[in-house]
Amino acid sequence: MSTGEERPDQEVRPGDVALLKSAHEVLEGSSARSGVGRLLPFLGPAFIACVAYIDPGNFATNIQGGSQFGYLLLWVVLGSNAMAMLVQTLSAKLGIATGRNLAELCRENFPTWAVVSMWLLGEFVAMATDLAEFIGAAVGFELLFHIPLMAGALLTGVTTMVILALDRRGFRAIEAVITALVGVIAVCYVVEIFMARPDWLKVGQGLVIPRFDGKDSVVLAVGILGATVMPHVIFLHSALTQGRIVTRDPAQLHRLCRFEVVDVAVAMGLAGFVNCAMLIMAAATFHAHGLTTIAKIEDGHQTLTLLLGGGASFVFAISLLASGLSSSTVGTMAGQVIMQGFIHRRVSVWVRRLVTMLPSLICIAAGCDPTKCLVYSQVALSFGLPFAIVPLVMFTRRRDLMGPVVNHRATTAAAIVCAVIIVVLNSYLVYQGIHDMIYPGA
Repeated sequence: MSTGEERPDQEVRPGDVALLKSAHEVLEGSSARSGVGRLLPFLGPAFIACVAYIDPGNFATNIQGGSQFGYLLLWVVLGSNAMAMLVQTLSAKLGIATGRNLAELCRENFPTWAVVSMWLLGEFVAMATDLAEFIGAAVGFELLFHIPLMAGALLTGVTTMVILALDRRGFRAIEAVITALVGVIAVCYVVEIFMARPDWLKVGQGLVIPRFDGKDSVVLAVGILGATVMPHVIFLHSALTQGRIVTRDPAQLHRLCRFEVVDVAVAMGLAGFVNCAMLIMAAATFHAHGLTTIAKIEDGHQTLTLLLGGGASFVFAISLLASGLSSSTVGTMAGQVIMQGFIHRRVSVWVRRLVTMLPSLICIAAGCDPTKCLVYSQVALSFGLPFAIVPLVMFTRRRDLMGPVVNHRATTAAAIVCAVIIVVLNSYLVYQGIHDMIYPGA
């Protein structure tokens, strides 16, 4: 079993020395830290991965679900988040146990034709990811500062490049910025819920009672569930943990994996809260006032101004901007991992940032509807999901790769069930998306 040799692209930077020292002291049992202090060195990777679960595409889906069906589909959001926790835990564990990321393991274990095909699909997924996130941030700039979408798009590109430049200071610097942006989104939705004053009895019922209300609610539930797990962060999360904290000792490996489980639980729990809060806000404002056709982000922003005042719409715009900037940065990081892993090539992060910006700039210049672009990008992402989640389950159940932290049979069984559900739902989402494109309004 490979447990993560240090590699040139994983050199320890000055900003990470103290953190790595603290982490190894905790794993070895020699740390003077106690309580939460023991956990802090291990938090970070999952907070970067969780950004994909609160990106602008989620804004559009949750607003539509809450406005059209009230609190009905909260249980779908909760179930989706539980599956995401399992998948991201497996991804983090894969990087820790093998010292390699998912894309690298695919390159080592699959034939060349399959690897090249998966790489091309991965690049397509990276661009589709960036389309949703880039346009979301541009809309956020437009709503906050009343600047044209194209100017907002260019400003998004500059801002994400500045964030990505922090990587030179070590992984902790960029983790801190992304975590701060996730915190901004969460705080914004605490404020939104407080202002919206939801019916908490109905919230509780929506969370624990699985039910539907006609065909449209089923279709929307499939959309929420099927588009939950994003393929690019499955690849990325394994890369974030593969060389972050390296140990060869079996007992320390188990301990490290347990800390990463906590990291995933906290980060994905926060993402789940934000998604539930989005739907609750839409249900308590739009649905409660009979506004059941809110589907566009811009319409939701304007309606919030009318119903709750300018403060609520301002907070909403801030959360959208933070979501777009953080998820766009993470999308670029994922693109680097996919290229490096599958074909062992790297390009400058600046070049990748410029290339992945192009589809978004073209869509904006052509006057495409931003919300439709978000929806279509989610359909495109669905194509790539089986090629991430199926290999993930295959590799994490192999003892020759995972060693002492190989999946338990129950974990593998649960992962297979989740994989089947997610792949089936995403396949349906792809079918539905293509059908809607060919037969609009049918």
